[in-house]
Amino acid sequence: MTIRTLTTCIFILLVTNVLAQRITREQYVETYKQTAIGEMLKTGIPASITLAQGILESDCGNSELAVNGNNHFGIKCHDWKGDTIHHHDDRASECFRKYKKAEESYADHSAFLLSYKRYDFLFKLDRTDYKGWANGLRKAGYATDPSYAERLIKIIEDLNLNQYDVQTAAAEPEEVQEAEPEVVRRDEVTPVVTRRTDSDFKINPFHEHVVLYNNGVKYVEVAAGDTFDKIASEFYLMTSELLSFNDLAVGADISKIRYLYVASKRNRAHRDCPTHTVKNGETAWQIAHTYGIKLKKLRKFNSLAPGQEPKVGETLSLRKKR
Repeated sequence: MTIRTLTTCIFILLVTNVLAQRITREQYVETYKQTAIGEMLKTGIPASITLAQGILESDCGNSELAVNGNNHFGIKCHDWKGDTIHHHDDRASECFRKYKKAEESYADHSAFLLSYKRYDFLFKLDRTDYKGWANGLRKAGYATDPSYAERLIKIIEDLNLNQYDVQTAAAEPEEVQEAEPEVVRRDEVTPVVTRRTDSDFKINPFHEHVVLYNNGVKYVEVAAGDTFDKIASEFYLMTSELLSFNDLAVGADISKIRYLYVASKRNRAHRDCPTHTVKNGETAWQIAHTYGIKLKKLRKFNSLAPGQEPKVGETLSLRKKR
């Protein structure tokens, strides 16, 4: 055997060994499907979408970013305060986030989508609408590839990943399957919170505030030392946006507010709360804030003029005009 032949044989053996160690799509799904389902239950992001993105972005966990940085979703550093890894992408030696384990990458993928306003519209889609999510991610600019949505959809359909969306949704309690989000009833003077089992999930480990939900809308509790600017910055919002989400004017006193919504409130209350009987001292703003609905909608439902307050004992409609 010549040296050249021997070298060729060694090369073939090395390549064969590398290929044998590569993770297949099926192995990737089996390894991470429960992680993706867990993130779906916490955040509403379809497990099929998360798995498909993981497969595409990390080459089934075989990419350099996945192997050396446990980064399965190609998320770049941005405002990241953790470990980093550099990798050639759109530009040479770009900065990417690095994680201790793959599960942290999955959690941060959820946090990333929840933290940026440009992805908010996706969370209004049904989580079984994987095509809507795929096209929405492309529209929002998650990737520069013009065929990104089509590639995600093909992966999902080839591997039947949408089964995890449907099966998990069917296995959940009936109230979680409802089209209407769960309501959290609160009293502005003496707060009483009824939280879902997943409400204590901290959306982003680098956020100071725990994200909770009321009427399907993200909110945070105001703590000592908080300012509108600080909370807005934490959630990548402009201060004017934060004030608008909460029907507040410039100059509002944050010390008198117990919680703030960090996303736009809904146009109506939960179906379980169609009306509210006005108590002594309650204002239209407090009532709208308590039920997670826009103040202008509350006024419209009840023919309340700007600045007009409801009367004590009056029953207000929270969903539609009586």
